[in-house]
Amino acid sequence: MEKLSALCQHLTEDQKRQLERSIILQEYKKNEIIYHEGDTPQHLLCLLRGKVKVFKDGVGGRAQTMRLYKPVEYFGYRAYITGENIHCTAAAFETSFIAKIPLDLLVSFIRSNNELAWFFIQSLAKLLGMSDERTVSLTQKHIRGRLAESLLYLRDSYGLEEDGCTLSIYLSREDLANLSNMTTSNAIRTLSAFAAEHLVAIDGKKIKLINEAELEKISRMG
Repeated sequence: MEKLSALCQHLTEDQKRQLERSIILQEYKKNEIIYHEGDTPQHLLCLLRGKVKVFKDGVGGRAQTMRLYKPVEYFGYRAYITGENIHCTAAAFETSFIAKIPLDLLVSFIRSNNELAWFFIQSLAKLLGMSDERTVSLTQKHIRGRLAESLLYLRDSYGLEEDGCTLSIYLSREDLANLSNMTTSNAIRTLSAFAAEHLVAIDGKKIKLINEAELEKISRMG
C-alpha cells in the first residue's frame, strides 16, 4: 500500500480499507503479456517494479510501441471509462510486479470522491498531451530525429545507470525501432551512424549516451 501513496492520499479511510481487501499483486515474467488488444478492461494496473511497454500491431504485423511505463505509474483503465475494449497490448519488458485494483471498485470511489476523480483527470490529460507530442514527432521527424528523440525519451523515462551515461533499460533493436516508428534495419543503421559520430556507444543491448546535447539538437531539428 505504501507504493500506492499517490492514489491512497486521495482516499478516505474506509476506501483505503476496501482497497486493501480487494487489491491483487501479480508478477509478470519478461515478455509476458499483461493484457491483449480486444480484452475487456477489469483492473486498474499500477506498476510497482519493472518496466512495461504498450504496443499495437500495425500494417503487415509490425508493432508500434505507444508508450512505456515505469514505477509507480497507473495504466489499463482508459478503455473502461469509455466503455470500450482495450485497444493495445501490454507486456513486461523485464520481470515486473503489478498491483491490480478492480475497476468497478475504483469507479465507485471516484463517484463519491472529487479529489480522486481529479487525480485521474490530470493523469489522463498528461497522457493525452504526451501522446499528441509523440504523434507529431513520429510522423513529421526524419529517421535521425525520431531515433534521437526515442533515446532521450528512454533517458527521461528510466534514467541512467551509475556511470551517468548508460540507459537503464536494455532494448532489442526491434524494440527500439518499434518505439521510433521505423524498420529494424533503419534503426540498426541509424544507431550505428550515431555510434560512428560518437553520439552514443553500443555494447550489445546497452546504449551509452555520449553526447546528449547533440542528440537533443538532432531531435529538435527533426
